[in-house]
Amino acid sequence: MATRTRNPGTDWLASCAPDPVQVHRSWDRDELALVRSGELWVAVEAAITPTVTAMQCIGPDCLGPVLVYPGADRAWWLVPPGAAGLPQLAVHPAGWGLRCPPADRYVDGLGWLEEPDGSGQLTNPAALVAAFGPAGSTRHPAGAPR
Repeated sequence: MATRTRNPGTDWLASCAPDPVQVHRSWDRDELALVRSGELWVAVEAAITPTVTAMQCIGPDCLGPVLVYPGADRAWWLVPPGAAGLPQLAVHPAGWGLRCPPADRYVDGLGWLEEPDGSGQLTNPAALVAAFGPAGSTRHPAGAPR
């Protein structure tokens, strides 16, 4: 089995699973790995177009990892556990399984629009709510066409 060069974001993501070695083995076989939410992060689900607009509103310095699956028009934001006050977005409970690729490439159509960087930085839920605005609609960044 050929081991790929690892990066900090990939290693951090694997460390979120109970068996990081198994996660890396899945990725070495070009398969998605199941990483369950809960202790370090929970996943917030949204459609891709509003996600991209929200990412522009939040800005690169405040973004945590964002996984996308364009084929299903889905995106998952990683936010701190216990995130509350996100009524307009689908917050998956602790223990929910996120099938994900390593940080540095797409697998089976899923990839990171904002890669985990290895630091453990997550998107601030308050910034996420502000970017999505009322009822899940996104606010447009200054100067962006509407």
